[in-house]
Amino acid sequence: MNRVVESLSKLQKYCEAEDFKGWDPYDGLNSRLFKTAPFLKNSAFCRLVMIQLFKRNPINLRGIAMVPKQYNPKAIALFISGYSNLYHAIEDNPELEDTFGQKRIVKSTINRLARLLLSLRSKGEYHGACWGYNFDWQARRLFIFPKYSPTVVVTSFCASALFDAYEITDEKDYLNEALSTARFVIDDLHRTPYGSGFLYSYSPLPGNDTVFNAAMHGVKILSLCSKYSHNQEYQRLAAKVVAAVCEAQRPDGSWVYGLLPVQSWIDSFHTGYNLETLNTYRTLTGDRSFDRHIERGLKFYINNFFMEDGRSKYYHNKTFPIDIHSPGQLLVTLSNMNLLPAYKDLAGRVVEWTLNNMQDKKGYFYYQVRPCFNNKISYMRWSNAFMFNALSCYLRDFYRSDEQN
Repeated sequence: MNRVVESLSKLQKYCEAEDFKGWDPYDGLNSRLFKTAPFLKNSAFCRLVMIQLFKRNPINLRGIAMVPKQYNPKAIALFISGYSNLYHAIEDNPELEDTFGQKRIVKSTINRLARLLLSLRSKGEYHGACWGYNFDWQARRLFIFPKYSPTVVVTSFCASALFDAYEITDEKDYLNEALSTARFVIDDLHRTPYGSGFLYSYSPLPGNDTVFNAAMHGVKILSLCSKYSHNQEYQRLAAKVVAAVCEAQRPDGSWVYGLLPVQSWIDSFHTGYNLETLNTYRTLTGDRSFDRHIERGLKFYINNFFMEDGRSKYYHNKTFPIDIHSPGQLLVTLSNMNLLPAYKDLAGRVVEWTLNNMQDKKGYFYYQVRPCFNNKISYMRWSNAFMFNALSCYLRDFYRSDEQN
């Protein structure tokens, strides 16, 4: 565990030195140069080329293209949850203050980030608090979401972070804003009937309406809000989505990404999202009628995405790319399901390989490992905030388990 403490400390220092701002794999359209060329920015094809050029290129073009480092709402949410985990780990082991800072300092950081997160809320006629990415985002040529267009995925991370912050600070503003996200889900998202239930859309904007992990992030929001408000209607709606997602599960326990023909892949971290959110629903509502789906999904997840040497596969049927989201989500999913002790050896191998191969000596994490090259660009949301939260989950659970033993 000393290695994890050292790794997380280096990552913390790096992110704090950057003031939690950074680049993102998908932020190519933030280029100031690109924005000066209307014939480019108004073309769906050119926008897609620009996004993919920056995402796939191992050479970072953002400085040349004048892409600014910015705050990303999802990254800030992940940092809040990560610092909340650190706060609880320090409670269980006060000696960690020497590495991560005194509890009052950690609490102060949580407050600062939570206030920042509230300032980043999406503006518009929405029924509840909601958040989106700090860049224009286009998926193929199907649709484009302008920057800060709210999505259920980003809002889910933000709501969860505000609940985490509330538990530590007792600031009612955090609780009230988090609770309001349930109205965003219920009143602003589209519903697509599926099986005996329905799926929530990714965003209030048209497009991307049938993505399973997005629908389940809506369930996570409703489940958390139900916990704090005791609103039974939230549970009823959540159960309808869970039923639809479980009916879409394949016999081997897997889920494709979504219902569109171009969304038929099966990947590691979205599978992890599905399991994490399904278990959150089960834990907070007490509904165990979907246990067999969770067990089947967990078996597929563990058996198909992680190799004996600790590498984490992106897809179930091929090794590369190895994306930093994959090992990070494993730690979060196992922590959420209270399974880190049961999968101690697997988690240990994955952590060791990831720290050895994907963390820079400066503290940040690389984006991807590929057969012929590594993409070592530092991305604040995708890589650093994600691993900060993941490693803090791992650390918190280790000391919590040690305390119980």
